[in-house]
Amino acid sequence: MSVERYVRVHGEGSVTWARQEGDTLQLLDSAPWAEPRERGRSLPLAEAALLAPVTPSKIVAVGRNYADHAAERGQAVPKEPLLFLKPPSALIGPGEPIRCPHWVGRVDHEAELGIVIGREAARLPGPEAALAHVFGATCINDVTARELQQKDVQFTRAKGFDTFCPVGPCIATGLELDRRRVVGRVNGEVRQESSTEQLVFPVAFLVWYVSQVMTLLPGDIISTGTPSGVGPIRPGDVAEVEVEGVGTLANPVTEG
Repeated sequence: MSVERYVRVHGEGSVTWARQEGDTLQLLDSAPWAEPRERGRSLPLAEAALLAPVTPSKIVAVGRNYADHAAERGQAVPKEPLLFLKPPSALIGPGEPIRCPHWVGRVDHEAELGIVIGREAARLPGPEAALAHVFGATCINDVTARELQQKDVQFTRAKGFDTFCPVGPCIATGLELDRRRVVGRVNGEVRQESSTEQLVFPVAFLVWYVSQVMTLLPGDIISTGTPSGVGPIRPGDVAEVEVEGVGTLANPVTEG
C-alpha cells in the first residue's frame, strides 16, 4: 500500500479536509476515513493554515509503554496497558502555542506515535482484527504537568490542560506501524529517540485492548506512549515530535 497523507486546513475562508500531494492540497468533501470525494479544487500548501488533523470524541493515551521510560520514572512496566484520557479540548495543531500556566511547575514534552481510528471498534475478537480499524498514524506531544502528575492520584489534571495535546501535521496511511522511528526535540536538540519496535504493548494489541473497555469511533486517537528522555519545556522553547513517515509536528511554548 502506498503512503497517503491527509490534512485538515483553514483555507479559502473555511475549514476543510484535503489529501496532500507534495506542495498541493486536493480538497475533500468529508473526513478521509469516510470515503470522501475530491471537490475538484486544489490549494497550495503554502496558502493553507494546518489544523489538528483530527476532531476526536476521545484521546486515549497509554502510560509507561516503553520500558526505558518506565525506568527513568523509577516505575515498573505495567502488566496491562495503563490507560488514561486527554480531553479533546486539549487538542491543538501544528504551530499553535503550548500554553504553560505559571503555577503548575515543571511541564514536560512527550513524543509519541498517535493512531487514528478509521472504523468503529467495540470488543474486537483479538489483536489480529485490530489493524483493520486503524486509519493511519500521526504525531502527538503528550504534554504533561509533571509535578501535578506526581501529586494527583489520576493523570487527568496533569495531562488535560488546554493546548496540552498537539497533534499533526497530517495523518499518514499505509505505514508499518510497529517499525516507526519516534524523535522528540526541544529547540532542535534531540531529547528522545526510539522506535515503536520497543513498545511494550504493540499497536494492534492496544487497539484491541482499548476496544474491550470503550467503543472507538472514527477519528478517535490512541497515543501509544513515550520513550525515555522526557524533560521540561519552558516559554520561548519550540517542541518538536517527529514520527518516521508522518513528518514533524512543531509547537512554540508560551506562558499561559
